Amino acid sequence: MGKGQTRIRNRIRELRFAAGEMTQAELADRIGVTRQTVIAMEQGRYSPSLEVAFRTAIALNAGLEDVFQYGEPSGAY
Repeated sequence: MGKGQTRIRNRIRELRFAAGEMTQAELADRIGVTRQTVIAMEQGRYSPSLEVAFRTAIALNAGLEDVFQYGEPSGAY
């Protein structure tokens, strides 16, 4: 795991496109954060608070575990 990378992976970018090609700015507005925060979450440089994680899942019309996964890519914790 590289410096600055979290163990929380996400599918935000993929789910944004599945949700009518929602932009990062649109998602940011819906969840109450800046576009830069959405960029950092998508890149794995920022782990959101639990509240922001739930708001993200709701905005993307997905379950929390469909958006965020914790652990190494192999699934090991």
